[in-house]
Amino acid sequence: MLIRQLTETMINQIAAGEVIERPASVVKELVENALDAGASRIEIATAGGGLTLLRVTDDGCGIAADELPLAVARHCTSKLGDDINDIRSLGFRGEALPSIGSVARLALRSRTADGDGGAEILVEAGRVSPVRPVAANRGTTVEVRDLFFATPARLKFMRNERAEAAAISETVKRIAVAFPSVRFTLSGTDRTALDLSATEEDGTFIRRIGQVLGRDFTENSIPIEAEREGVQLFGHVSIPSYSRGNALQQYAYVNGRPIRDKLIAGAIRGAYMDALPRDRHAVAVLFLSLDPALVDVNVHPSKADVRFRDPGLVRGLIVGAIREALSRQGLRSATTGAAAMLEAFRAAAAPRPNGSHHAGWSAVTSPSRPLDAGFAEGVQTMFDTGAGISGDTRAGTAELPAEALRAPLGVARAQVHQNYIVAQTEDSLIIVDQHAAHERLVYESLKQAIHSRPLPSQMLLLPEIVDLPEEDAERIAAHAEFFRRFGLGLERFGPGAIAVRETPAMLGKTDAAELVRDLADEIAEDDTANSLKERIDRIAATMACHGSVRSGRRLQAEEMNALLRQMEATPGSGTCNHGRPTYIELKLADIERLFGRR
Repeated sequence: MLIRQLTETMINQIAAGEVIERPASVVKELVENALDAGASRIEIATAGGGLTLLRVTDDGCGIAADELPLAVARHCTSKLGDDINDIRSLGFRGEALPSIGSVARLALRSRTADGDGGAEILVEAGRVSPVRPVAANRGTTVEVRDLFFATPARLKFMRNERAEAAAISETVKRIAVAFPSVRFTLSGTDRTALDLSATEEDGTFIRRIGQVLGRDFTENSIPIEAEREGVQLFGHVSIPSYSRGNALQQYAYVNGRPIRDKLIAGAIRGAYMDALPRDRHAVAVLFLSLDPALVDVNVHPSKADVRFRDPGLVRGLIVGAIREALSRQGLRSATTGAAAMLEAFRAAAAPRPNGSHHAGWSAVTSPSRPLDAGFAEGVQTMFDTGAGISGDTRAGTAELPAEALRAPLGVARAQVHQNYIVAQTEDSLIIVDQHAAHERLVYESLKQAIHSRPLPSQMLLLPEIVDLPEEDAERIAAHAEFFRRFGLGLERFGPGAIAVRETPAMLGKTDAAELVRDLADEIAEDDTANSLKERIDRIAATMACHGSVRSGRRLQAEEMNALLRQMEATPGSGTCNHGRPTYIELKLADIERLFGRR
């Protein structure tokens, strides 16, 4: 078979298949170039989901006219020195512009700060035109038209315009979070305009995070900050009672670069292991800063995947920082829970189309007062006197000491439907799910007992020999002391084998071989062996569920108040072991607005 040299155009088109997957990939590359050029304002315009038109304009340093041919040539870059391990810019491979120009119609127009005028170079399906002078402002404009017209097969794999436009929007937002001092605008015929003004005034990122993720996240998040062995971590993570059905709102950055990393995603999941159900995901914005030599960003041409030199260190830093922050933040419920409850009240009180009201609501409503004042006063009287709580426990009297009301969860006033504790603070009403709350308290107590000392083990009548690849056996043996703390006794048994002599008593009858193989896979994936600890924690969670106060049990006032005080003293008690909220807080001001008093 004859071997022949590929043409430069074909080489670029092959490279484009890796670098330019869709219009959002083009936006990512061009915006990163603008940031590397020191831009303080970046404008993105699109049409046809980015397939018809993509235009990125910046006010950066610009490109000199005599360097424009190099800018659209492969493997030419101003961002990389002699050391491939010392990467301090977003771009460095010198592939983006020639790859784009090989599959589209590319116009690159630029002017430097000291230039007398601008210059432009055109590339169409890999064919480069001579540089020509043009009128231009300081900075660079890159215009891409008819993306993939030169590779029509790729067009067949594009999604509809709306989906491509949404992907572009998400790409811009992810990049913008890491650069709060830069203004980003995104506009076009296929989208609602997005304008992210520069926000960095006090050195924090929270305002830009709020622009991208919304006010709900900023109100229901906690800051984290930690450092270990030269790796710095900071950011914001959601409280457990504020979560999502997918992990799309988890943003991770390494030295300012947006990345997708299974290790970081796994660390976030591990940190919330006993605070969220398996089908819910935390919202997080994490920034990692470390020596460029300790992370490889050259894993893939898209530069979205990275490899850490010490993945165990990074994972441990993230898990520890998030768990410490969750413990430190104390008792806190999601603001969205109260908002949803108030909305439900409003919906229940609203007149039906035929003029009638929902069953159970007898108050007369009016446009100026959603609920009748008499009804509101009746509710207040109920809490002042304990009257009107038919069939349930009344707690307290109208006279309450001020110091008791100042406690975060206040004083129990009633038990409703033998499952919900109603408490009163100085300025709010608290509703507690007694089973969910006690479940968390029992679980935390069990965990403390379990992890404060080595766990009991059960001796196997005959050691079980587990055959493993030599590298897996070595990894398992290296973590033997960690496993022993949790009741798993094992040792090397010749080359490529592990002898299991004891298993954790809490696990009962278990498949030792399967357990060891799972642990070996986990260590190979991220150099940690936490799945055994997580299995034991899950058993503790199940025990807590069965050992806690059941729904339907009538509690005395002393029991209810004791539960409230324990919740205030227990980290993470704002959610149960399954991630559900244990209480909802309604501020008095919100209640008064509900009743039309404000």
